[in-house]
Amino acid sequence: MNLSWKFWIPSLLLLSLLMSACEGETRRDLPDLSGIVVEPVFRHFDRDLFGLDTTRMLEELQTLEVNYPDFAPIYFDYILRSRNPTVSPEQHADFIRGFVGFPEVRQLYDTCQLVFGDWQPFADRFTEAFRYLKYYFPDLPTPDVTTFVSEYSMANFIYKEQSLAVGLDFFLGDDYPYQLLNPGNPAFSRYLTRSFNADHLVAKTLQPLIEDLSGPAPGDKLLDIMVHNGKRLYLLDALLPLTPDSVKLEVSQEQVAWLNENALQMWAFFLEEELLYSADWQKIRKYVDYSPNSPGMPDEAPGRTANWLGWQIVKQYMSRFPETSMQELIGLSDAQELLLKSRYKPAR
Repeated sequence: MNLSWKFWIPSLLLLSLLMSACEGETRRDLPDLSGIVVEPVFRHFDRDLFGLDTTRMLEELQTLEVNYPDFAPIYFDYILRSRNPTVSPEQHADFIRGFVGFPEVRQLYDTCQLVFGDWQPFADRFTEAFRYLKYYFPDLPTPDVTTFVSEYSMANFIYKEQSLAVGLDFFLGDDYPYQLLNPGNPAFSRYLTRSFNADHLVAKTLQPLIEDLSGPAPGDKLLDIMVHNGKRLYLLDALLPLTPDSVKLEVSQEQVAWLNENALQMWAFFLEEELLYSADWQKIRKYVDYSPNSPGMPDEAPGRTANWLGWQIVKQYMSRFPETSMQELIGLSDAQELLLKSRYKPAR
Protein backbone atom coordinates (compact mmCIF):
# COMPACT_ATOMS: atom_id res chain seq x y z
CA MET A 1 0.00 0.00 0.00
CA ASN A 2 1.28 3.45 -0.86
CA LEU A 3 0.57 5.57 2.16
CA SER A 4 2.06 8.97 2.91
CA TRP A 5 2.60 9.39 6.65
CA LYS A 6 2.77 13.16 6.30
CA PHE A 7 0.10 14.24 3.85
CA TRP A 8 -2.13 11.22 3.34
CA ILE A 9 -5.84 12.05 2.78
CA PRO A 10 -8.27 9.36 4.01
CA SER A 11 -10.63 7.69 1.59
CA LEU A 12 -14.40 8.22 1.61
CA LEU A 13 -14.79 4.75 3.12
CA LEU A 14 -12.52 5.60 6.03
CA LEU A 15 -14.23 8.94 6.49
CA SER A 16 -17.59 7.20 6.75
CA LEU A 17 -16.20 4.88 9.41
CA LEU A 18 -14.91 7.79 11.44
CA MET A 19 -17.68 10.32 11.09
CA SER A 20 -19.52 9.01 14.14
CA ALA A 21 -16.48 9.57 16.33
CA CYS A 22 -16.22 12.37 18.84
CA GLU A 23 -13.75 15.18 18.71
CA GLY A 24 -10.38 14.62 20.36
CA GLU A 25 -9.65 13.46 23.86
CA THR A 26 -9.24 15.00 27.28
CA ARG A 27 -7.12 13.97 30.21
CA ARG A 28 -9.01 13.17 33.38
CA ASP A 29 -8.43 15.20 36.52
CA LEU A 30 -6.19 13.63 39.13
CA PRO A 31 -8.08 12.23 42.12
CA ASP A 32 -7.76 13.61 45.63
CA LEU A 33 -5.50 11.29 47.63
CA SER A 34 -5.44 13.40 50.80
CA GLY A 35 -7.35 10.81 52.82
CA ILE A 36 -5.47 7.77 51.53
CA VAL A 37 -2.55 6.45 53.58
CA VAL A 38 -0.62 3.31 52.70
CA GLU A 39 2.42 1.81 54.39
CA PRO A 40 4.07 -0.55 51.91
CA VAL A 41 6.85 -2.86 53.04
CA PHE A 42 10.12 -2.82 51.09
CA ARG A 43 12.49 -5.71 51.59
CA HIS A 44 15.97 -6.14 50.15
CA PHE A 45 16.61 -9.81 49.63
CA ASP A 46 19.72 -8.96 47.62
CA ARG A 47 21.37 -7.21 50.58
CA ASP A 48 20.48 -10.00 52.98
CA LEU A 49 21.68 -12.72 50.59
CA PHE A 50 25.01 -11.12 49.77
CA GLY A 51 25.49 -10.18 53.41
CA LEU A 52 25.40 -13.80 54.60
CA ASP A 53 28.31 -15.15 56.63
CA THR A 54 29.64 -17.72 54.18
CA THR A 55 31.47 -19.59 56.95
CA ARG A 56 28.05 -20.49 58.41
CA MET A 57 26.17 -20.78 55.12
CA LEU A 58 23.76 -23.57 56.05
CA GLU A 59 22.54 -21.83 59.20
CA GLU A 60 22.50 -18.45 57.49
CA LEU A 61 20.37 -19.77 54.65
CA GLN A 62 17.91 -21.29 57.09
CA THR A 63 17.51 -17.90 58.77
CA LEU A 64 17.14 -16.20 55.39
CA GLU A 65 14.35 -18.58 54.42
CA VAL A 66 12.57 -17.94 57.71
CA ASN A 67 12.73 -14.19 57.02
CA TYR A 68 11.54 -14.63 53.41
CA PRO A 69 9.17 -17.62 53.63
CA ASP A 70 7.43 -16.89 50.33
CA PHE A 71 10.13 -15.28 48.23
CA ALA A 72 13.14 -17.45 49.11
CA PRO A 73 11.68 -20.70 47.67
CA ILE A 74 10.89 -18.91 44.40
CA TYR A 75 14.37 -17.46 44.21
CA PHE A 76 16.25 -20.64 45.06
CA ASP A 77 13.99 -23.18 43.30
CA TYR A 78 12.94 -21.31 40.16
CA ILE A 79 15.38 -18.44 39.55
CA LEU A 80 18.76 -19.81 40.64
CA ARG A 81 17.53 -23.44 40.80
CA SER A 82 20.18 -24.06 43.41
CA ARG A 83 18.29 -27.03 44.83
CA ASN A 84 17.91 -28.73 41.47
CA PRO A 85 20.51 -31.55 41.29
CA THR A 86 20.67 -31.26 37.49
CA VAL A 87 21.64 -27.59 37.68
CA SER A 88 23.47 -27.77 40.99
CA PRO A 89 25.05 -31.17 41.64
CA GLU A 90 26.73 -29.73 44.72
CA GLN A 91 24.75 -29.00 47.87
CA HIS A 92 22.43 -25.99 47.95
CA ALA A 93 24.56 -24.17 50.52
CA ASP A 94 27.72 -24.75 48.49
CA PHE A 95 26.05 -23.45 45.35
CA ILE A 96 24.93 -20.26 47.07
CA ARG A 97 28.34 -19.78 48.64
CA GLY A 98 29.89 -20.00 45.18
CA PHE A 99 27.25 -17.72 43.69
CA VAL A 100 27.61 -14.84 46.16
CA GLY A 101 31.40 -15.19 46.12
CA PHE A 102 31.88 -15.36 42.37
CA PRO A 103 33.77 -12.18 41.36
CA GLU A 104 31.51 -11.24 38.43
CA VAL A 105 28.37 -11.78 40.48
CA ARG A 106 29.78 -9.86 43.42
CA GLN A 107 30.72 -6.99 41.10
CA LEU A 108 27.18 -7.03 39.71
CA TYR A 109 25.73 -6.81 43.22
CA ASP A 110 28.10 -3.97 44.10
CA THR A 111 27.03 -2.11 40.96
CA CYS A 112 23.39 -2.51 41.96
CA GLN A 113 24.20 -1.08 45.36
CA LEU A 114 25.88 1.92 43.77
CA VAL A 115 22.80 2.61 41.66
CA PHE A 116 20.11 1.69 44.20
CA GLY A 117 21.86 2.11 47.55
CA ASP A 118 19.55 5.02 48.26
CA TRP A 119 16.19 3.32 47.91
CA GLN A 120 14.10 6.17 49.31
CA PRO A 121 13.30 7.88 45.97
CA PHE A 122 11.94 4.59 44.64
CA ALA A 123 10.05 3.89 47.86
CA ASP A 124 8.39 7.29 47.53
CA ARG A 125 7.34 6.62 43.94
CA PHE A 126 5.99 3.18 44.77
CA THR A 127 4.12 4.57 47.77
CA GLU A 128 2.45 7.24 45.63
CA ALA A 129 1.48 4.62 43.03
CA PHE A 130 0.01 2.42 45.76
CA ARG A 131 -2.05 5.33 47.03
CA TYR A 132 -3.58 5.62 43.57
CA LEU A 133 -4.05 1.84 43.57
CA LYS A 134 -5.96 2.09 46.86
CA TYR A 135 -8.08 4.90 45.41
CA TYR A 136 -9.09 2.89 42.35
CA PHE A 137 -9.14 -0.55 44.03
CA PRO A 138 -9.99 0.11 47.69
CA ASP A 139 -10.38 -3.58 48.55
CA LEU A 140 -6.94 -4.60 47.31
CA PRO A 141 -4.17 -5.05 49.87
CA THR A 142 -1.21 -2.73 49.51
CA PRO A 143 1.58 -4.58 47.67
CA ASP A 144 4.97 -5.17 49.22
CA VAL A 145 8.15 -4.96 47.13
CA THR A 146 11.20 -7.20 47.32
CA THR A 147 14.46 -6.43 45.51
CA PHE A 148 16.86 -9.11 44.31
CA VAL A 149 19.80 -9.76 42.01
CA SER A 150 19.78 -12.86 39.81
CA GLU A 151 22.59 -12.33 37.28
CA TYR A 152 20.10 -11.30 34.57
CA SER A 153 17.67 -14.20 35.05
CA MET A 154 14.46 -12.29 35.76
CA ALA A 155 13.40 -8.65 35.91
CA ASN A 156 9.96 -8.47 37.55
CA PHE A 157 7.19 -10.74 38.74
CA ILE A 158 4.22 -10.94 41.09
CA TYR A 159 3.77 -13.69 43.68
CA LYS A 160 1.36 -14.51 46.48
CA GLU A 161 -1.60 -12.14 46.39
CA GLN A 162 -0.04 -8.73 45.78
CA SER A 163 3.72 -9.13 46.34
CA LEU A 164 6.03 -7.60 43.75
CA ALA A 165 9.63 -8.53 43.05
CA VAL A 166 12.14 -6.46 41.08
CA GLY A 167 15.48 -7.65 39.74
CA LEU A 168 17.76 -4.67 40.15
CA ASP A 169 20.29 -5.98 37.63
CA PHE A 170 17.82 -5.18 34.83
CA PHE A 171 17.83 -1.44 35.62
CA LEU A 172 21.49 -0.43 35.66
CA GLY A 173 21.32 2.21 32.95
CA ASP A 174 21.40 2.85 29.23
CA ASP A 175 25.20 2.71 29.12
CA TYR A 176 25.51 -0.58 31.03
CA PRO A 177 27.04 -3.19 28.66
CA TYR A 178 24.08 -5.57 28.53
CA GLN A 179 24.65 -6.44 24.88
CA LEU A 180 28.27 -7.40 25.54
CA LEU A 181 27.19 -9.91 28.19
CA ASN A 182 25.44 -12.13 25.66
CA PRO A 183 25.36 -10.65 22.15
CA GLY A 184 23.06 -13.38 20.84
CA ASN A 185 20.40 -12.93 23.53
CA PRO A 186 17.37 -11.12 22.03
CA ALA A 187 16.42 -9.93 25.55
CA PHE A 188 19.46 -7.63 25.34
CA SER A 189 18.55 -6.06 22.00
CA ARG A 190 19.12 -2.33 21.98
CA TYR A 191 15.45 -1.40 21.60
CA LEU A 192 14.81 -3.29 24.85
CA THR A 193 17.86 -2.32 26.89
CA ARG A 194 17.25 1.40 26.29
CA SER A 195 14.59 1.07 29.01
CA PHE A 196 16.80 -0.92 31.41
CA ASN A 197 17.32 2.06 33.69
CA ALA A 198 16.14 3.48 37.00
CA ASP A 199 13.54 5.72 35.34
CA HIS A 200 11.64 2.61 34.23
CA LEU A 201 11.98 0.56 37.43
CA VAL A 202 8.68 1.49 39.08
CA ALA A 203 6.58 1.30 35.91
CA LYS A 204 8.02 -2.06 34.88
CA THR A 205 7.56 -3.45 38.38
CA LEU A 206 3.90 -2.43 38.36
CA GLN A 207 3.24 -4.16 35.05
CA PRO A 208 2.91 -7.72 36.47
CA LEU A 209 0.41 -6.34 39.00
CA ILE A 210 -1.59 -4.70 36.21
CA GLU A 211 -1.46 -7.87 34.13
CA ASP A 212 -2.73 -9.84 37.12
CA LEU A 213 -5.59 -7.39 37.65
CA SER A 214 -6.62 -7.31 33.99
CA GLY A 215 -6.17 -10.96 33.11
CA PRO A 216 -5.66 -12.24 29.56
CA ALA A 217 -7.12 -10.61 26.46
CA PRO A 218 -10.69 -11.81 25.83
CA GLY A 219 -9.98 -12.66 22.19
CA ASP A 220 -7.15 -13.26 19.73
CA LYS A 221 -7.96 -10.64 17.11
CA LEU A 222 -5.79 -7.54 16.88
CA LEU A 223 -8.66 -5.34 18.08
CA ASP A 224 -9.18 -7.56 21.14
CA ILE A 225 -5.50 -7.44 22.07
CA MET A 226 -4.88 -3.75 21.36
CA VAL A 227 -7.90 -2.62 23.38
CA HIS A 228 -6.96 -4.97 26.21
CA ASN A 229 -3.40 -3.62 26.23
CA GLY A 230 -4.86 -0.13 26.01
CA LYS A 231 -6.69 -0.83 29.27
CA ARG A 232 -3.40 -1.87 30.84
CA LEU A 233 -1.74 1.34 29.70
CA TYR A 234 -4.70 3.32 31.01
CA LEU A 235 -4.32 1.67 34.41
CA LEU A 236 -0.55 2.22 34.43
CA ASP A 237 -1.19 5.86 33.57
CA ALA A 238 -3.68 6.06 36.45
CA LEU A 239 -1.11 4.73 38.93
CA LEU A 240 1.72 6.89 37.55
CA PRO A 241 -0.03 9.99 36.20
CA LEU A 242 3.06 12.19 36.38
CA THR A 243 5.38 9.71 34.70
CA PRO A 244 6.25 10.52 31.06
CA ASP A 245 4.43 8.56 28.38
CA SER A 246 7.81 7.52 27.00
CA VAL A 247 8.42 5.53 30.18
CA LYS A 248 4.97 3.92 30.18
CA LEU A 249 5.33 2.99 26.52
CA GLU A 250 9.06 2.15 26.79
CA VAL A 251 9.91 4.23 23.74
CA SER A 252 11.82 7.44 23.13
CA GLN A 253 10.33 10.92 23.40
CA GLU A 254 10.75 11.25 19.63
CA GLN A 255 8.72 8.08 19.12
CA VAL A 256 6.00 9.38 21.43
CA ALA A 257 5.85 12.52 19.30
CA TRP A 258 5.65 10.39 16.15
CA LEU A 259 2.73 8.42 17.59
CA ASN A 260 0.86 11.59 18.48
CA GLU A 261 1.44 13.05 15.03
CA ASN A 262 0.45 9.96 13.05
CA ALA A 263 -2.61 8.53 14.80
CA LEU A 264 -4.86 8.92 11.76
CA GLN A 265 -2.35 7.31 9.43
CA MET A 266 -1.84 4.36 11.78
CA TRP A 267 -5.58 3.86 12.14
CA ALA A 268 -6.00 4.01 8.36
CA PHE A 269 -3.17 1.51 7.92
CA PHE A 270 -4.79 -1.07 10.20
CA LEU A 271 -8.15 -0.62 8.45
CA GLU A 272 -6.86 -0.77 4.90
CA GLU A 273 -4.58 -3.72 5.61
CA GLU A 274 -7.56 -5.48 7.25
CA LEU A 275 -5.55 -6.14 10.38
CA LEU A 276 -8.03 -5.03 13.06
CA TYR A 277 -9.95 -8.29 12.88
CA SER A 278 -7.04 -10.53 12.01
CA ALA A 279 -6.12 -13.33 14.41
CA ASP A 280 -2.96 -14.27 12.49
CA TRP A 281 -0.36 -13.87 15.24
CA GLN A 282 2.53 -13.73 12.81
CA LYS A 283 0.90 -10.77 11.05
CA ILE A 284 -0.15 -8.82 14.14
CA ARG A 285 2.50 -9.71 16.73
CA LYS A 286 4.82 -6.75 16.25
CA TYR A 287 1.95 -4.27 16.60
CA VAL A 288 1.11 -5.49 20.12
CA ASP A 289 4.21 -7.30 21.40
CA TYR A 290 7.77 -6.10 21.95
CA SER A 291 9.38 -5.27 18.64
CA PRO A 292 11.85 -2.69 17.30
CA ASN A 293 9.39 -1.60 14.61
CA SER A 294 5.90 -1.88 13.16
CA PRO A 295 5.97 -3.55 9.73
CA GLY A 296 4.63 -1.41 6.92
CA MET A 297 5.14 1.82 8.84
CA PRO A 298 8.02 4.30 8.58
CA ASP A 299 11.31 3.66 10.36
CA GLU A 300 10.37 6.27 12.96
CA ALA A 301 7.47 4.13 14.17
CA PRO A 302 8.17 2.02 17.27
CA GLY A 303 6.82 -1.46 17.78
CA ARG A 304 3.48 -2.00 19.55
CA THR A 305 1.80 0.87 17.72
CA ALA A 306 -1.58 -0.88 18.04
CA ASN A 307 -1.29 -0.76 21.84
CA TRP A 308 -0.91 3.01 21.70
CA LEU A 309 -4.05 3.26 19.59
CA GLY A 310 -5.82 0.95 22.00
CA TRP A 311 -4.85 3.30 24.82
CA GLN A 312 -6.34 6.25 22.93
CA ILE A 313 -9.56 4.31 22.37
CA VAL A 314 -9.82 3.50 26.08
CA LYS A 315 -9.08 7.09 27.07
CA GLN A 316 -11.79 8.28 24.70
CA TYR A 317 -14.25 5.76 26.13
CA MET A 318 -13.50 6.85 29.69
CA SER A 319 -13.86 10.48 28.66
CA ARG A 320 -17.36 9.74 27.39
CA PHE A 321 -18.27 7.52 30.36
CA PRO A 322 -16.35 9.01 33.32
CA GLU A 323 -18.54 7.20 35.85
CA THR A 324 -16.97 3.89 34.77
CA SER A 325 -14.84 2.42 37.55
CA MET A 326 -11.53 0.69 36.91
CA GLN A 327 -13.10 -2.63 37.81
CA GLU A 328 -15.90 -2.02 35.33
CA LEU A 329 -13.44 -0.99 32.63
CA ILE A 330 -11.44 -4.18 33.12
CA GLY A 331 -14.65 -6.17 32.94
CA LEU A 332 -15.61 -4.82 29.50
CA SER A 333 -14.75 -7.82 27.35
CA ASP A 334 -16.25 -6.76 23.99
CA ALA A 335 -13.57 -4.70 22.26
CA GLN A 336 -15.81 -3.92 19.30
CA GLU A 337 -18.52 -2.51 21.55
CA LEU A 338 -15.99 -0.46 23.50
CA LEU A 339 -14.60 0.93 20.24
CA LEU A 340 -18.04 1.89 18.96
CA LYS A 341 -19.06 3.50 22.23
CA SER A 342 -15.80 5.40 22.46
CA ARG A 343 -16.49 7.06 19.10
CA TYR A 344 -12.75 7.20 18.71
CA LYS A 345 -11.60 9.53 15.96
CA PRO A 346 -7.89 10.10 15.36
CA ALA A 347 -7.07 13.77 14.91
CA ARG A 348 -6.32 14.84 11.35
